[in-house]
Amino acid sequence: MSQGSGGHGPHDRYPRAGRSPAVHRFDLLYVRGHDVAWLPPLLLLLVIPAIDYGTGGDFRTLSWIVLVPGISAAICGVRGTAVFSVLALLLYTAVDSAWPHEYQSGLPDFILVAAGGILATLACAVRVNGEHRALHMRDVADTVRRTLLRPLPPDWGGLEHAGVYLTADVQARVGGDFYDIQPGPHGTRVLVGDVQGKGLGAVETAAVLLGTFREAGYHEPDPASVAQHLETRMLRHREYTTALGRRDGDRFATAVLLSFPADRTDVVDVVVFGHEPPLAVSPDGVRYLPSGGGLPLGFGDLAPGPPGVRRVSVAPDETLLMVTDGVTEARDADGTFYNLAADVARAVVADPRATRPARLVALVRDGTLRHSHGHLVDDTTAFAVRRARIPGGEDPEGGRSPS
Repeated sequence: MSQGSGGHGPHDRYPRAGRSPAVHRFDLLYVRGHDVAWLPPLLLLLVIPAIDYGTGGDFRTLSWIVLVPGISAAICGVRGTAVFSVLALLLYTAVDSAWPHEYQSGLPDFILVAAGGILATLACAVRVNGEHRALHMRDVADTVRRTLLRPLPPDWGGLEHAGVYLTADVQARVGGDFYDIQPGPHGTRVLVGDVQGKGLGAVETAAVLLGTFREAGYHEPDPASVAQHLETRMLRHREYTTALGRRDGDRFATAVLLSFPADRTDVVDVVVFGHEPPLAVSPDGVRYLPSGGGLPLGFGDLAPGPPGVRRVSVAPDETLLMVTDGVTEARDADGTFYNLAADVARAVVADPRATRPARLVALVRDGTLRHSHGHLVDDTTAFAVRRARIPGGEDPEGGRSPS
């Protein structure tokens, strides 16, 4: 899930997709920032000899001290496990020697405790090494994620913006949904989309499209030219993957391209590539922007002419909300689809401040998860933008905009 502080929203600057078990497995073993993983094996190290003393010579429990290095291996580091293994062996020797000879457990249990300590230390080393590999893979995934969904500065390109991003696979951390804002000399362009399919192929395609958008969105004066560059790049990428013999040669992507002209503040140019059209949200209500019925990226050869561009009037207090099919196709237990427009409309009536991008995407996130009972069948993205308020100017939702 993503929402960034500052430019991305109220929560996290970078998108995330669940928490790494290697990192967070033992959060409960920290108290006020202090590691207390050593406490359970230490308590066991003291309790077992006490039980052994209390049960008498006919029922010895001292050999249970082999559990101490075993527990240490699961929650402590290699050094801590080795220390507890040695302490367990020394304590076993001292306590067992204190009993009369006829009650002593002797060499067999000594070997058991010693072998248990050695095996526990080795097992701990394997566990820690695996966690280090998991951390490294998480760092690699985070680098890919930041490249694909780069963090955006506040009011980037003259737009207030916020985004949430949740992957259906919490271990993947990144999927085929994408979004970006590209300011340039001809205005600011926004792209939100969803690559068909899942896996690394979808991530690769999203990266290809975003790279094209960041260049064409800056240089091209006409949003239709930007759209044509995206279509051409999608076709070239499909030819490339087909030439490699990969099975994703027919992959396509749905997307919404917005262009905010540099010379006007009351309109936006919209190109829809087979995607859900943007939802304009204001204190006066919600409306879908005209879509034009464009085909997904990769199917442009089925329609003659360049992609259609619709210029739409946008009020100063309207926020444009774009979502992927993880939102529109979210279902409840009865199979009913999530009604995004109705849910947003109710929220705006209850609180006009819900039109602000950060609140709006949080509303969509919570509504989607609530409707689907937390079961996401596809990657889920909501991205909201509106013209940034002029410092010191009036805020249509009440009060003055922050400077």
